Amino acid sequence: MARKRRGRPLHGWLIIDKPAGITSNAVVGTVRRTLDAAKVGHGGTLDPLATGILPVALGEATKTVSYVMDGLKVYRFVVRWGQARTTDDAEGAVTAESAVRPGEAEITAALARFVGDVEQVPPTFSAVKVDGRRAYDLARADVPVDLEPRRVHIERFDLVEMPDADHAAFEVAAGKGAYMRSLARDLAVHLGTVGHIAQLRRITVGPFTEAHAISLDILDTLGHDAALADALLPIETALVDIPALALTVAEARRLRHGQPVPVLPVASRSPLKHVAQGDTVCAMAEGRLVALARIKGSELRPLRVLNL
Repeated sequence: MARKRRGRPLHGWLIIDKPAGITSNAVVGTVRRTLDAAKVGHGGTLDPLATGILPVALGEATKTVSYVMDGLKVYRFVVRWGQARTTDDAEGAVTAESAVRPGEAEITAALARFVGDVEQVPPTFSAVKVDGRRAYDLARADVPVDLEPRRVHIERFDLVEMPDADHAAFEVAAGKGAYMRSLARDLAVHLGTVGHIAQLRRITVGPFTEAHAISLDILDTLGHDAALADALLPIETALVDIPALALTVAEARRLRHGQPVPVLPVASRSPLKHVAQGDTVCAMAEGRLVALARIKGSELRPLRVLNL
């Protein structure tokens, strides 16, 4: 017999505005303890130095985390020219210095080089695994780390302002796995200098924006059901880009038991015109998300069943 999970069975998304100086896992722990939540996860790690949008999944929402992590993310950051650091941000030790300070025209001209699908070497101090160990653990132990470049997608890279000769502020929209610290480091090198990120803030993760965010400091006030209901977003909020199909109660029951249902009757009730073989859909019944399912052959097959 499976052991019953301790804590309250809360389901949905809390969008936390993460403060600087705390890890993403520490935020998850704070949410779990404060709300006495049975199951908690997050939708994309932020560096301790960084602030901004950290989607926290509760209960059955944890089954949709991968869809949030695959979404586009928007960051704002400030590069400090003239200093390279071990961590590629302000927390590391200075490893190199340069007197070169790029001008606005040079910077703007260089940005196109970093837009699209680009090769990027992750920072040495990152969570990338090397022979089963995190790169940052090896780096802290002074073990040489040689990370392979990976292909990431940069949707846009804009210069926002240059408050002084030593600093420039940028806004970047990027896909999964892109490191802003690497982007800043590589841009500096391309411009004939060195640099690191002095400030970093994430303002969007998939469908979640700063408008959805709450401060970590007000979690204590969410212990009351009414306040929590106002802050907790429905699981479907993370799936706005995935088409929804309406099921009957009988069809929903089959999917919940891991059984496929014929797709033609389901599709015939939907106004959607562009659902095709291999597509993932939200299977809905009586206004609730039943499962994430995939169209395969003549069937709608469950991928992740939600127990709501």
